[in-house]
Amino acid sequence: MKRNIGSKPALYPMPVIVVGAMDGDEPTWTLVAHTGIPSHGKIMVSLAAVHFINGCIKQTGALSVNVVDESWLDRADFCGSVSGARESKAEVFAWTAGEAGAPLVDDAKLSMECRVEDVYEVDRFENFVCSVAGTYADDAVLTEDGKVDVAALRPVLFEMPTYTYLRTGEKIADCLSFSRVRAAEAANE
Repeated sequence: MKRNIGSKPALYPMPVIVVGAMDGDEPTWTLVAHTGIPSHGKIMVSLAAVHFINGCIKQTGALSVNVVDESWLDRADFCGSVSGARESKAEVFAWTAGEAGAPLVDDAKLSMECRVEDVYEVDRFENFVCSVAGTYADDAVLTEDGKVDVAALRPVLFEMPTYTYLRTGEKIADCLSFSRVRAAEAANE
């Protein structure tokens, strides 16, 4: 039997990302685990309104989404513990400017450069709805046909209620494969 545990957003775990934006001539970074996909052409990054980086994003209209793997999790975690208003985080990562001007973490095997299309404030969070200007992927995490191989990428996941990082799991099956098996079984009956 299920019991009501209250009003909780129980959609975790979520991929851990580092958001990058330019603060004048240098980058600033923050750790984020509140992201979403409102459509196939847009992503959403949700940040508490008090974050320093929000002003930088609004000023430039661009941000980067850098998917964290275990090899640089320690530096990503640091970016979530220090405010850019009090301490520069420009030197935490080697970076490259994307075509739209957002800083991309060089160690990230997958980065998306985004243009901010709209900002919605909900419950003291600013939700940046963005178009993806470019997706940059290391060859090591791409399949032969150019798609991201999540098993090779191995993104770190964040679980909110316990504030823990998790490893990405194993593949269970291909999407819609169960319905194909059911259809084949029904055809044989």
